[in-house]
Amino acid sequence: MVARATLLARLAESEDPVLAYKAAALLAASAGPIGADANLDDLRARIAGSPMGRALVEGIRRHEATGAYRKCQGPHWTLVSLAMIDYPPGDAALLHLMSRIDTWLFCKSHVGRPGTTVYPGQEDRVRHCASTEGNAIWYSIRLGLENDRTIELVNRLVRWQWPDGGWNCDRRREARSSSFVETAIPARGLWAFGQRHGYEPAKRAAARAAELLLSHRLLWRSDGSILQPTWGPPVDRINFPVQFYDVLYALQVMSEMGRIGDPRCAAALALLESKRLPDGGFPLENRNVVVAPDRIVSRGSFAAWGPAGMRHGNPLVSLAALEVLAAAEGARARA
Repeated sequence: MVARATLLARLAESEDPVLAYKAAALLAASAGPIGADANLDDLRARIAGSPMGRALVEGIRRHEATGAYRKCQGPHWTLVSLAMIDYPPGDAALLHLMSRIDTWLFCKSHVGRPGTTVYPGQEDRVRHCASTEGNAIWYSIRLGLENDRTIELVNRLVRWQWPDGGWNCDRRREARSSSFVETAIPARGLWAFGQRHGYEPAKRAAARAAELLLSHRLLWRSDGSILQPTWGPPVDRINFPVQFYDVLYALQVMSEMGRIGDPRCAAALALLESKRLPDGGFPLENRNVVVAPDRIVSRGSFAAWGPAGMRHGNPLVSLAALEVLAAAEGARARA
């Protein structure tokens, strides 16, 4: 089995700035504080000119008329992708994308029907795809694109949080519990905003959402069986690059929220660790996009996200998994 440090050292030497930056950051983090490492800043700045960075930005520029939410090549999903690869913040060229997204997120059909449904007597269970706001908040912070409307999205999620701590877009009147798919993404965005600005309502809402997920040990029903979403891929497989809810994504959210040391993460961490390959990496078990750099297709992506399959590690998935596991190790060491 290839050692973690050996794999990270190899990826840190990659000619791809996306891989080199994340690997170097993980190596630096294991050695101590990374904020003063100027080389990391330089590496991150280079991501804008990387093959992935260029493909995503140039792709959306060529297809300006694409709908804001078009999976996975509209402005919304393009910004999610850019945030995932640590694209450097503050790029003014992305501001017009944020403007289009604001127009969509605040239009009548999004905040009202058909995007939002409220039944009489069930005003505490607003049916809405809260993952859209959650992702928008998260990438706004990661990419330095916050504006005066970001806090409106935050407060919308806080108001619409269900009694059990999550959110749901299920329009069936009999729906009584939140969707994990629609809960993890808002939790991530709210926590990021709350931490950045010290905004307690956002942090409290995120903590309630995390508690809902943790009460199920992230992936399991009360009878011990694995969660089977009514919509979405299997949660015990790594789905990438589109992330809604699975073992890797749930643990990423817990790590970012400082909850990775919670004992209720242990089973999910063991499941993730069991996927480690002899090359030291982790597989992309379910590739959920089609690479389409020059056209718009269903579930398309302008960028290539690396190899899929069970026998060889995917560098981006490996780095995400190694970051989670390193955070868990750190939490255990501090306990």
